[in-house]
Amino acid sequence: MSEPRAAASDTAPSRDVELAFAPLPGAGDEVSLRWYESLKPRMRRGHEIELLESGAQYFPALERAIDEACASVYLETYIFEDDPTGRRIGAALGRAARRGVRVHVVVDGFGTAHVDPLRAQALREAGVLLEVYRPELRRYSLDRQRLRRMHRKMAVVDGAVAFVGGINILDDYHDPNHGALEHPRLDYAVRVRGPLVAHAHVAAARLWWETATVNRLAHGGKEASAREPLQLPEKVRSDVASSGHVRAALMLRDNLRHRRTIERAYLRAIGRARSEVLIACAYFFPGGRFRRALKSAVRRGVRVRLLLQGRVEYRLQYYASQALYEPWLREGIEIVEYRRSFLHAKVAVIDDWATVGSSNIDPFSLLLAREANVAVEDAGFARQLRERLNRAIDEGGERLALDTYSRRPWPVRAMNRIALLLARIGVALTGRGAGY
Repeated sequence: MSEPRAAASDTAPSRDVELAFAPLPGAGDEVSLRWYESLKPRMRRGHEIELLESGAQYFPALERAIDEACASVYLETYIFEDDPTGRRIGAALGRAARRGVRVHVVVDGFGTAHVDPLRAQALREAGVLLEVYRPELRRYSLDRQRLRRMHRKMAVVDGAVAFVGGINILDDYHDPNHGALEHPRLDYAVRVRGPLVAHAHVAAARLWWETATVNRLAHGGKEASAREPLQLPEKVRSDVASSGHVRAALMLRDNLRHRRTIERAYLRAIGRARSEVLIACAYFFPGGRFRRALKSAVRRGVRVRLLLQGRVEYRLQYYASQALYEPWLREGIEIVEYRRSFLHAKVAVIDDWATVGSSNIDPFSLLLAREANVAVEDAGFARQLRERLNRAIDEGGERLALDTYSRRPWPVRAMNRIALLLARIGVALTGRGAGY
């Protein structure tokens, strides 16, 4: 799988195009290859990209787009919480469905393990086609297939505008595990117009169809949307008209042909960095290739900064990541812990290259989950994201110093070592950790 590259024609034609589906893998190598080739990231000019910070900017934009929809809405989210924000977006989806828009929603069966039956029924009665990706059937099963989750946060409206990022349908001031928050969760998304929306549209339609088909077969139709026929659509119409000058690409990660798409894009950008690498990531547990790339960048004179989680959200991930800090600090990598609220961002600025999406730099995202990121090559967008991250560092970050960090109490050091060992065992048990 290659990294984002320029297409033969750098600017998309100013017209609607129809992107054909191909049958599922197994129906023939030629057609399967054709389908997965269509999901390769293609860096193209002609995009208008707006950076959205946290729910305060994201949810009004998403709600407005849904309210303006005329033909179709696809929404994918890991968490769809039954809170005021979830009910607000759910109401917008219901309004769209009642006026004749085809509304498709996919939620993850682990991230949204408990879908309120009454709310799900209300959505379906309004005409929303709701599907659960890999429903949790046996809560304490050791089957490692349970770890293959749908972690994307993406919406496509009328095949003309797409939203991609790390923001779940979840209130900014509420955490499902920790309750009310004093300050909003820090996260980002982008609103995109231009050629890559067609890519997102096909990917969303395909995922919804696959999920509905699997649910129908596995549960006799109980989990599938009864209103939606299961015939594979032949075409998806999308607007690919040039809408700006920004070069961008949609990067998807799955467990078939696009396993390392996002990781390779990061590694290529870091390998080419000449000035700065700034990564903000909620869960940061990189593999060997990634760690070596960061160290190599520092040795070339590149400033490498990591904005990481400073509040304990999940103990294993938090303490395992901390176990890696001391050698990074010794290498000259700067580490800032965000402590104002929970950090949920998965973004980076590497010189004039930037990415915003759902993928963390950890084994769950890079080895197992379905993820979606937008890569952007544009000095103006990179500058804007860099300014937002610098502001977050100034307002809520605490820089770690090697001399004080290396003297942290022995109980903390012990927890770091134990968590790191358990994390490495967990990576091995996935069956996908060789070479990570």
